[in-house]
Amino acid sequence: MTTFEKRREGYESKFARDEELRFRALARRNKLLGLWAAEKLGKSGDDAQAYAREVVRADMQEAGDEDVFQKIRGDFDAAGVAQSDHQIRRTMEELTVEAVAQIEAGT
Repeated sequence: MTTFEKRREGYESKFARDEELRFRALARRNKLLGLWAAEKLGKSGDDAQAYAREVVRADMQEAGDEDVFQKIRGDFDAAGVAQSDHQIRRTMEELTVEAVAQIEAGT
């Protein structure tokens, strides 16, 4: 195997690991976001867990974060929860950082 092939395989492996981390982090972020939103919606226990699963499933509708944002925004509007778009998006960003940290820490 040439040096070029070894380097290429190394980059491919790193890309695969990075994509797996990204996928896992977004799924974890969505669960954390769902639990945060569930609390704002007055849900707890099994209802909060079920809602968090709904938020995770919402991410499968289209590429990017907009589907998750729209799910939370729509549910907040329907329930009369006062959270700005900025607050929801900021919480999404904060929970992304938290999710990555949790995965890297193995928790």
